Amino acid sequence: MIHIYFGDGKGKTTAAAGLAVRAAGSNMKVLFVQFLKTGISGERTVLKESENVTLTSCPAELKFTNEMTEAEKQQAAVLFRGIFERSAATALSERYDMIVLDEIFDAINEGMLSDATVLEFITNAPHSIEIVMTGHNPSQRFLDEADYVTEMKKIKHPFDKGLTGRIGIEF
Repeated sequence: MIHIYFGDGKGKTTAAAGLAVRAAGSNMKVLFVQFLKTGISGERTVLKESENVTLTSCPAELKFTNEMTEAEKQQAAVLFRGIFERSAATALSERYDMIVLDEIFDAINEGMLSDATVLEFITNAPHSIEIVMTGHNPSQRFLDEADYVTEMKKIKHPFDKGLTGRIGIEF
């Protein structure tokens, strides 16, 4: 089945990581893929310790997209297209039970991944694979394909007061 966690609220990656932990704890094989993040997100430390979870690599450094030049966005697009293509092939060839595509909607919305390519993957993947996707503003086509859709809505957040993300809480 296809799961979507989206919205402007906190908790999308946390929900996806929690589902990955639950699946791994039930002896399911999980491929955890992150877009637009570096390798320092705290969930990666715990996930990599599970023998049932495979993490794809993340860039050592990465700016927020609103801070990137067009050239940097193009470089990031090449990187993330490669990560997606390798991850999709790996999920199918190594028979994963679950693939998490964290922040994939943001990569699509920034033009770094093609929504058609991602839609083709999720609609043609074997029904035995749980596909979990997160990010902001998924298109209606993704929402229509999904079996589970959860919107995280921000009511109040410290970012509104100018506070930056905190280790262990936001990343």
